[in-house]
Amino acid sequence: MSIQALLLGTNEGAPYHPLNAVQEQLLHILRGHAEVNATVELAALERESLQPYDLCIAYTDIWKKPVRPEESAGLLQFVAGGGGLLVIHNGMSLQARPELCQLIGAKFTGHPPYTTLPFQLTGIEHPLSAGLESFTMDEEPYRFELDPLAEVEVLLTYHHEGQDWPAAWTRQYGLGRVAFLMPGHHLPSFQIAGYAPWIVNSAKWAAGH
Repeated sequence: MSIQALLLGTNEGAPYHPLNAVQEQLLHILRGHAEVNATVELAALERESLQPYDLCIAYTDIWKKPVRPEESAGLLQFVAGGGGLLVIHNGMSLQARPELCQLIGAKFTGHPPYTTLPFQLTGIEHPLSAGLESFTMDEEPYRFELDPLAEVEVLLTYHHEGQDWPAAWTRQYGLGRVAFLMPGHHLPSFQIAGYAPWIVNSAKWAAGH
């Protein structure tokens, strides 16, 4: 049975990460694994709107525009009740609401310039990363402060400026699951063959499939 997924992004006011630039490729990657309904309407996060779905995929670009309380509460209730949340790259912008920052498990703090990054598995045994491999791609080196109370499991890191930085993690939240993937700046990010399986496995794991 296919995952029923909501893909939420931003077009207007999103010069760097518009959903329409990557939507077709994301749907291609998930074809055969999920039936995806894409929207830019933040009201889709309200409790009643999320009810038909197993998974919410966040590719929002709303760093200075917190979602409304009804939308924040809807997403929290969805995940706590057993729904899945997959946050990709700029989807971290949901952190404009502190409670959603805590839900995701980390806070974005900035990034150095776009560059070539090697991504490597951390060695943690986890169903999401089973059978997946390391890869290299050009990407924005997003930096984060992990929430010490969130109990995240970092499954992928990238090496930059002499250090390894978190690039993919998972966490449980109530009855639900949250996965974060750092890569996703623009269309070429989603065209890297080694990255696509991470998106598929993250969607399946978060949705409980």
